[in-house]
Amino acid sequence: MSAKNPINTSLVTRLLHPMHTVLVSSVGSTGKPNIITIAWVMPTSANPPLLAVSIAPTRHTHTNIEESGEFIVNIPTLEILQAVYACGSLTGRSFDKFKKTNLTPLPGKKVKAPAIRECIAHLECELDGQFITGDHTLFVGKIVEAYADMGVFIDGGYELKKAHLLYHSGGNNFVLMEPKIYKA
Repeated sequence: MSAKNPINTSLVTRLLHPMHTVLVSSVGSTGKPNIITIAWVMPTSANPPLLAVSIAPTRHTHTNIEESGEFIVNIPTLEILQAVYACGSLTGRSFDKFKKTNLTPLPGKKVKAPAIRECIAHLECELDGQFITGDHTLFVGKIVEAYADMGVFIDGGYELKKAHLLYHSGGNNFVLMEPKIYKA
């Protein structure tokens, strides 16, 4: 066994990276849509279908979700990397991120938040609960609608040769998953 280096506590979450990167779209009481880039998202239940997103209270999306009780998790790909980075770098309080990034809003099927046309999959969520976890809030969403581009999600999984899913590896760095499957 090799020696282990200590990790600064401000960096310990990076030990879990790379993490799947998503765009969360929302709309608040003003009706203005917003998009945030996050990598802190995970399923929490299959029945009922629930997922959790972790968002800092200072973020505009945090306010939108509290006001509307809904959001959409959109799955981006390498093809829109610059827009993904911009949505995580700019504030929705000052910028219309759809206009700034040339992303296209689509009406949600069951929620008021817009989906993002350029993303390959969408999970529409209604807020099921929220919990303060230190400096972030964990929003638990009940998935009320889910859909994906044809030919990208097949047999219960992504066609990795077609879907160039983004994974955040820290800072402004992203990686792709190798499209080779290894069986245990």
